[in-house]
Amino acid sequence: MGQIIKGKPVADAISTVLTKEVEELKAKGITPKLTIVRVGANGSDLAYERGALKRCASIGIETEVKELPENIEQDDFIAELKKVNEDKATNGILIFRPFPKQLDESVIKYIIAPEKDVDCFSPVNVAKLMEKDETGFAPCTPSAVIEILKHYNVPMKGKNAVVIGRSMVVGKPVSMLLLNENATVTICHSRTQDMPSVTSKADIVIVGIGKAKMIDSKYIGDEAVVIDVGINVDEKGNLCGDADTDSCIEKASMITPVPAGVGSVTTSILAKHVVKACKLQNNLV
Repeated sequence: MGQIIKGKPVADAISTVLTKEVEELKAKGITPKLTIVRVGANGSDLAYERGALKRCASIGIETEVKELPENIEQDDFIAELKKVNEDKATNGILIFRPFPKQLDESVIKYIIAPEKDVDCFSPVNVAKLMEKDETGFAPCTPSAVIEILKHYNVPMKGKNAVVIGRSMVVGKPVSMLLLNENATVTICHSRTQDMPSVTSKADIVIVGIGKAKMIDSKYIGDEAVVIDVGINVDEKGNLCGDADTDSCIEKASMITPVPAGVGSVTTSILAKHVVKACKLQNNLV
């Protein structure tokens, strides 16, 4: 029987370090600021926003929310985004996606200022992630996965890591981050043949496929570490991950729960990126 590894200790450890860093910045007359750009009032966006605002407030980061109407036209959205880009007080920008259908993400991602793009929306930061350029920003959720592995002293160097899912939100970026930690990475997806034969050989399994409780113990090798990035609602209306925790824990050495796992670390990573952006913009790194 494996160990449930929760996100809160990881988030708290990150926040403790950040609080001290923000105090040092404020002593220099600098206050880090995050501006959130949200179109409409999607429930999951609002839930994440509340968590982000609470986390930033506890650390001492200033925040602003720019709420735009659901029916905003592209030109108007771009004009608003450019204002945030140009706001000297704003160090980090978080834009909620996906957008309503009238907004073209393929255009907008080139508008956000890369140096303020703290969740890897800009192609510039995607390229920096590929190049292991520390001046860029990886997406917050994949970064949270790596922080959890480090916090719980899970070795990555030379280990076999399988990522289930190939999205630009989780699968591909977390694969790059694992490569940057010198893991040997395999990506599985909906077209992978005999997936359990691949995943059961892994030391580390990252699950982000978007299907409730799809991954059970037959996908998991003995003593593997399972990080569940999925968030779904089961038939009883309860939150659950992409992994069946009760089944997987029979073989896994460690597994993150849903809720209280990866998601609880993500807002701390967001805050970490805002502080990093602030330091870079003030030539303090």
